[in-house]
Amino acid sequence: MFNTENILKDRNMAKFEIIKRKNGEFQFNLKADNGEIILTSEGYSAKVGCKNGIESVKTNSPKTGRYEKRESADNQYYFVLKASNGQIIGISEMYKSESSRDNGIASVMRNAPDAMLVDLSNQK
Repeated sequence: MFNTENILKDRNMAKFEIIKRKNGEFQFNLKADNGEIILTSEGYSAKVGCKNGIESVKTNSPKTGRYEKRESADNQYYFVLKASNGQIIGISEMYKSESSRDNGIASVMRNAPDAMLVDLSNQK
């Protein structure tokens, strides 16, 4: 008999991982299907706020106008994803080139809307 549950479990998929920081705050990371972190949140005092942030990323990530491309003081490139109210809901890693940053945006746009949620905040 063909077991689809195991196939879905073993398949590499994009995912939001909720973790608990050492200071007790909750944070999410969006990981691409290759396991690399492509977006990180701020710290949230409550897990429900973190989950709301994930839902905001899912809603806003397909909209190109929600991304702000930035350059750091040391000439590295990154982006932030903003909600409709202008609040930052996620920040990328640093990239060495503008094209890599733009590929990162494309990855968030492609992966975030259907990414599964994995809560690691209760693990030690």
